[in-house]
Amino acid sequence: MHRLILIAALALTACARPATQTSYRDAGIGLYSNAVFQPERLTGTWTQVAAFAPNGAPGCQSGQAQFTPTAAGLSLTANLCLSGQPVAYTGRVGFIETGRMQLSGADPAGIGQPWWVLWVDTDYRTLVIGTPSGAFGFILNRDGKLPADRLKAAREILDWGGYDLRKLQVFR
Repeated sequence: MHRLILIAALALTACARPATQTSYRDAGIGLYSNAVFQPERLTGTWTQVAAFAPNGAPGCQSGQAQFTPTAAGLSLTANLCLSGQPVAYTGRVGFIETGRMQLSGADPAGIGQPWWVLWVDTDYRTLVIGTPSGAFGFILNRDGKLPADRLKAAREILDWGGYDLRKLQVFR
């Protein structure tokens, strides 16, 4: 009888554990945000051209992000594909450090994780976002036509940050 109670207690404990979150990067590899990033240059519409998703995930369509200047800084309206799922956000964007964004009021276990700008080209046409947890990462471009040279550079940055490029889905 005691064994039965112990087994039932262990089973309930296992069920109470939170599901492990998917990570697309090796957390043992350092991740660095862009130290010369200029937030005011984000203003405008960006098209999502790539994102990480689990193998075999049906995925979703390319998304968009609209950064708008406000008296309090920047606001963001985004409809993105993150980890193979459509995710929306509308709200304020704060900068906790250079190249590190925080979405006000967003789910801290989801889209509200700190967004790190891993790379942006000098003309602010292509932007690579990642998270220290590796829960998501994506590439934004000013339009949907990302040239091969900037895609290559973005992939190299993600690879350098420990991301598994086999799980990067490029939207066509």
